[in-house]
Amino acid sequence: MGLQLPPLSLYIHIPWCIQKCPYCDFNSHAVKQGIPEQEYIAHLLADLDQDLKLVTGRPVSSIFIGGGTPSVFSAAGIRAILQGVRQRLSCTNDMEVTMEANPGTVEAERFAGYVAAGVTRFSIGVQSFQSAQLKALGRIHDCDEAIRAAKLASNLPLHSFNLDLMHGLPEQDIRGALADLQQAIALAPPHISWYQLTIEPNTAFASRPPVLPADDTLWDIQQQGLALLQQHGYQQYEISAYAKPGHQCRHNLNYWRYGDYLGIGCGAHGKITLPTRNTIVRTVKIKHPKGYMDIGRGYLDSKEQVPAEDRPFEFFMNRFRLLEPCPHSDFTAYTGLPLSSVAPAINTAVAQQLLLDTGQHWQITDKGARYLNDLLTLFID
Repeated sequence: MGLQLPPLSLYIHIPWCIQKCPYCDFNSHAVKQGIPEQEYIAHLLADLDQDLKLVTGRPVSSIFIGGGTPSVFSAAGIRAILQGVRQRLSCTNDMEVTMEANPGTVEAERFAGYVAAGVTRFSIGVQSFQSAQLKALGRIHDCDEAIRAAKLASNLPLHSFNLDLMHGLPEQDIRGALADLQQAIALAPPHISWYQLTIEPNTAFASRPPVLPADDTLWDIQQQGLALLQQHGYQQYEISAYAKPGHQCRHNLNYWRYGDYLGIGCGAHGKITLPTRNTIVRTVKIKHPKGYMDIGRGYLDSKEQVPAEDRPFEFFMNRFRLLEPCPHSDFTAYTGLPLSSVAPAINTAVAQQLLLDTGQHWQITDKGARYLNDLLTLFID
């Protein structure tokens, strides 16, 4: 059974930010002596040049510029990146171009320039509208700046924009969590990412853990918040993503549907299907900016094939983040494996009421979404 090509996306990593937040485990580096913007852009495009042979002739349907804080780059810099991409890759006419941005005053005033450069969607890292919480999270913006950035985005000719919001923050109660969510809803973003703070290894919070809400409080926040979002027309389509109709993030949908993506920039990950070799390869680029921009080393840190026995877990780990039905045909097309290879695990999941099987689709249940790790464990070879 042969592999089929899924849609293709491009991820671009910009690793710098003004300061490192204590909860952040992303590959980001605080600005200390300025940003080598032009030098880094040249390396990004050279990195892309080296990857082109993996995707010859394939169109790109979405781009995501993440970080770090990409909005520390100038609008001219973002334009140069996107122009360079278009010169090298075929892009669909309706390509979605998302850029992460902080709501600080300096960055917000650049928003119009980023749109003129080709950005069609912003993801604005608000996290909270409460001053005490923003301070605890190490954020450098305040509530007024967050509100201003959202209003500015709503008045720009964008396809969409997202507000990134956390709950389960240090010593947060239900009232505080819902107040944040109500403020976000009042700004009428087409998309809200609303997710629980987790303590990740190798972060400042891991070495000095804050006091987080009890599990019962977290559950109540989740349930009441979900009801509030639904009441205002936001449809949950992923574990932590809520959108008005037609405003799902297409780039992330491609990730979760086990699509392909090139990853360029420091520490960027890629996943590419090669049907002629019946393989799926994963790439990781050099993580630290100094090493990444060391001329002569190249940009690739590792490249490995995904063994056939690992593909079911990889596929479902992504696909079951989504609440939409998953066609059986997607599994066979994008893993190259027969349905019989996962039949025992599927039967167990159905028996445990973690999954429904219509004969054509699999649908994760409410119980399956709540006990997602238990569901995914069934697919580990």
